[in-house]
Amino acid sequence: MMNKWVKMREGEGMEPRQQRRPHLASLCEHLHDAEKWRRQIVREISDGIMKIQNPGMGEHAVRDLNDQINKLIREKWHWNRRIKELGGPDYHQLERRQQIEEGDSQGGSGLGLKGSGGYRYFGAAKDLPGVKELFARHAAKLTKRKRGDVYKYITPDYYGLRDEEDGVLIELEEEVAARRRAKLQKVRQEYHRTVEEEREKARATGDEEALDALTPFDWESEEEDEGLGGVTGAADAIAAHVAVPTQDIVAQVILDKKKHELLERLGG
Repeated sequence: MMNKWVKMREGEGMEPRQQRRPHLASLCEHLHDAEKWRRQIVREISDGIMKIQNPGMGEHAVRDLNDQINKLIREKWHWNRRIKELGGPDYHQLERRQQIEEGDSQGGSGLGLKGSGGYRYFGAAKDLPGVKELFARHAAKLTKRKRGDVYKYITPDYYGLRDEEDGVLIELEEEVAARRRAKLQKVRQEYHRTVEEEREKARATGDEEALDALTPFDWESEEEDEGLGGVTGAADAIAAHVAVPTQDIVAQVILDKKKHELLERLGG
């Protein structure tokens, strides 16, 4: 039966699966094989981490084994990506979620430094000459920085106090305001056209109530030429950096608005 199965595969032109792990993950075309090679790499990483816990291996053996573990971790990363490309699960996300649940920010039992390209030290490699000093200097550098050092590098630009000095922000605001005014004008024209059509229908049918209800809204009376920077205008906004209207201006604006509302009620 085995011979018949082999002949059947050869007759159908099916290529046999790879028996050895490819050097590049992109060469694997089958999800089942990719999953198998990833499991093999995970076992090799686990075996390496177990072996490197023995401090009696010798410095050179520990360094070589630690390099081999890091190489396997990089290879596993490529296989994770290839499995996702072939339609399999996203092992990158699953591993990150597992690290968060276990409270392991380094990923695994290794120690790594930021900016070291993801290189980690496992087991006895943490006690190698130079490694302890490297982590000690890094920890001292992190703890030496105080709150005063943080505020030392904060400038007014951080709070956006000088964003309008060069006039770039004002120009961008003018462009956006012009686009918004054009869009608003188009909406108003459509509104007036719709109201006029409805009023014509109401005149034709003699519906006085509908005719009174379809009175067009006077948009022009509601517009106020404030310019950029609020009620103070663009020039004042640039001069003051952060335009804040005075109490007199605010009171005048409120008074004009109340007058307008009163005139509308009396006119109605």
